[in-house]
Amino acid sequence: MAELTIEIFSDVVCPWCFIGKRRLDAVVTGQADVVLRWRPYQLYPNLPSEGVNRVEALERRYGPGADRGRIPERIRLEGEEEGIEFRYDLIERTPNTTLAHRLLEFSFPAGLQHELAEALFQAYFCRGVDVGDAEELIRIAAETGLSEPDTREYLASDSGLEEVRAQLARAPELGISGVPGYYLADSFLLPGAQTSETMGQIIDRVRTRIAG
Repeated sequence: MAELTIEIFSDVVCPWCFIGKRRLDAVVTGQADVVLRWRPYQLYPNLPSEGVNRVEALERRYGPGADRGRIPERIRLEGEEEGIEFRYDLIERTPNTTLAHRLLEFSFPAGLQHELAEALFQAYFCRGVDVGDAEELIRIAAETGLSEPDTREYLASDSGLEEVRAQLARAPELGISGVPGYYLADSFLLPGAQTSETMGQIIDRVRTRIAG
């Protein structure tokens, strides 16, 4: 059976990307012919490297007393269906996600990229961890199975930055204007957090196309 690569364009602060990841897992877990490759996208590309205080940003946008814990109802309900309890009330900072994307790039050769993506989503959305902070990322990486000294050295350098920038530029060339976006077999784009059923149908169709 021919190998099927699915590139997942995503941002670690995108709730639909977390939901989409769980739905994709339901389809491809245990399928040996599928290779998952996480690619970067930034919902907030112009944030400072240290991120911003989320509460202050909400109050600037919505006024004093803005509800930091409010979760859009559709996200809450669809998250619950996938076993996700979003805890927006715990999120204190909206991070710049460049470091997190570089870390995901670093984790691919070790075969831990998909596990790391899950860990980053859980850290941010379920525990309010600042996933733009290098020390937090090093801790999450170590818990996922990456070498702490190697991760620290990597994040302290510019390694992976060129590849992240190249993939960020590639996304709009592929027609990706929002995330999640799934690019299958270097040919077929599936946009949005589709249902597991739809994902499964599209993946089967692509398998048939590449086999033919």
